[in-house]
Amino acid sequence: MSGDSAGRHLISLQDLGDDELRTLLEGSLRAKAEATRGGLEGRTAGMLFFRGSLRTRTSFEAAVHQLGGHGLNLNAATDFWELEARSGSVMDGRAPEHIRDAAEVLSRYLDVLAIRPALEGQSWETDRRDASIRAWAEHARVPVINMESALWHPLQALADMMTVYETLGEFRGRRLAIVWTHSPTPASSAVVHSLLTSAVRLGMEVRIAHPRGYDLDGEVLGCARDMAERSGAAIEIGTSREEAAAGAHVIYARSWQSLEDHGNPTLAASRRARTGEWIVDEALLARGDEARLMHAGPVRRNLEATDEVLDGPRSMIYEQAENRLHSQKALLASLLGN
Repeated sequence: MSGDSAGRHLISLQDLGDDELRTLLEGSLRAKAEATRGGLEGRTAGMLFFRGSLRTRTSFEAAVHQLGGHGLNLNAATDFWELEARSGSVMDGRAPEHIRDAAEVLSRYLDVLAIRPALEGQSWETDRRDASIRAWAEHARVPVINMESALWHPLQALADMMTVYETLGEFRGRRLAIVWTHSPTPASSAVVHSLLTSAVRLGMEVRIAHPRGYDLDGEVLGCARDMAERSGAAIEIGTSREEAAAGAHVIYARSWQSLEDHGNPTLAASRRARTGEWIVDEALLARGDEARLMHAGPVRRNLEATDEVLDGPRSMIYEQAENRLHSQKALLASLLGN
């Protein structure tokens, strides 16, 4: 994040330089160790949710409050309306206001905007453009933070990397297995995209196991391979669950939608019906090198992962969730602190 605060948007963690990312992770650990308070007195953060949230909203609002700022939460279902993102459009459709105008107005009230944009859900080629969050960043005169778009979830990845760093002490030479898990309501691929690119950038060896038809975004994979080449990391994709877990220091369980079936719930349900065996259990965890379990949540118990591993001594799911608070405090202090 370079330039003055008005231009320091966080759409993905690629908006941070390598040194900035490392500094932010160190600041996250320090915020946790010192239970940091204050620093944002007189500042106001606006949170706009076009989709539901539990951890993101609560942890972000708590972070603002603990730093002495004031958080305003706006929900699309009750507090405002659909917004147009396309430049030059003739607004004769459902949206009564353009993001250009909403961003300009809110910039005059707020010091930072954190947004979870809506997804059109019609095609992956459309949703992957992240047109809405990028329009907010283009037109806002205050920092814009992405709270999960179709392509990226930088706040989750920041907490994930903090959790790995806190637990393992270093990234280089550590092995991360990302294992797809079965769920009747799979999440978007944004968490895994951000996790993969952040992990290889920091030097981790990453293996990804998923059923046929659940490939990640091709451009994101290309970006991750380029990062791995620069950092000396490694990526293996398409391994079995057992191969991915073998020797892993962290097993990250996550369900994500098939991009091939994006926007087609009938085909998506048919594909998922053939994946019921994709679960993380003790036998899989035991294949790792004293592997820790991570999951961004919410988790469907005994479907994505068993109670035994979720509640076991190597589970980090609650630390991972707690670290959303501390890493977001470090981010806010970096963006807005004096």
